[in-house]
Amino acid sequence: MSSHWCTRRRVTATIAVVGLLALPILFPGVSDAGPSLGTLNQQLSQQHAHQQQLRSRLSGLSGLISSLSSQISVVESREAAVSAELARDRSALAATQTELLRQRRLVAVLRARLARARMLLSHQLVSNYESGSPGLLGAVLESNGFTDLLDRITFLGDAERQQQSTITVTRTLKARADAAVKRLSTLEARQRAITRAATIQERALAGMNLLLHQKQASLRQAQAIQQAALSASQSRASQLQGEISKIEAQQAAARRAAQQQARQSAVGTLSSSPSFESSGWVIPYPIVLCESGGQNLPPNSAGASGYYQILPSTWKLFGGSGPAAYLASKAEQDAVASRIWAGGSGAGNWVCAGIVGIH
Repeated sequence: MSSHWCTRRRVTATIAVVGLLALPILFPGVSDAGPSLGTLNQQLSQQHAHQQQLRSRLSGLSGLISSLSSQISVVESREAAVSAELARDRSALAATQTELLRQRRLVAVLRARLARARMLLSHQLVSNYESGSPGLLGAVLESNGFTDLLDRITFLGDAERQQQSTITVTRTLKARADAAVKRLSTLEARQRAITRAATIQERALAGMNLLLHQKQASLRQAQAIQQAALSASQSRASQLQGEISKIEAQQAAARRAAQQQARQSAVGTLSSSPSFESSGWVIPYPIVLCESGGQNLPPNSAGASGYYQILPSTWKLFGGSGPAAYLASKAEQDAVASRIWAGGSGAGNWVCAGIVGIH
């Protein structure tokens, strides 16, 4: 026997509504304890938005730090080149100073030689002046023979040549000494200027490098702060998600428990109803209530009708008059339903018998 499916849906919906209404009574903590599910979801959305902002800021900071790292690399490379150049300049200056010292010592030697040459020349001139110049005539008159004359002439020539050589050497040495001093002084001044310029550049690059490192350190500190804030937001979001999942699980459990309790209450109520013999029904009242609600219903989509929702074929089979049960009187419907029930052996003809626990 088929039941009225619309009626069963109404019964099920009624049980579900009862279960939902029973939630606050059975589980008061679900709705009253702590923030509501909507509030928690709103807070979770805010945390996700905040995390997105933090990630965007962290991305910007990472870009700035990377750019600064590139700038620092360039400055450090230039600083290393200048330092190497400065080291070369200082080495060249040291070599120049060593050469200058050597040249000064040479100049001192040359000046000493010049002084001695000047002294010898002076003594020679004074001696010649005091003794008179031994000219060629005097050499001829004073010579003792031809051989002595030749010796005197040769001596006079050698003395003249030596005197001229001394003068020439003295002049050459003085010129060389003066040129060396001038050349080395100029070289030393130029090297000092180059070294001073390189030192200034090195200090400027070192200062720039220090500023870049300080800025990079500040950005890294800001990055660490943003990362800590992101971690805290993620932790809070995880906590909120846990609370939401817990509440949802409690609500699901509460709904299941309420629905189960509602079913049990409905079955208990139906089972405790007056016996169908004394209540005007020939089959148990819970089945009637489930099938038709105690009303003489017109045919449903399957064709079942009447108080007991009897199909036309079954109605005719068990002696019913007319085309459908709902067109007959209640007394005739009772008689046909009683024959179908057959003392309980025909309970399987009603689907609602199984629903309300009557087999």
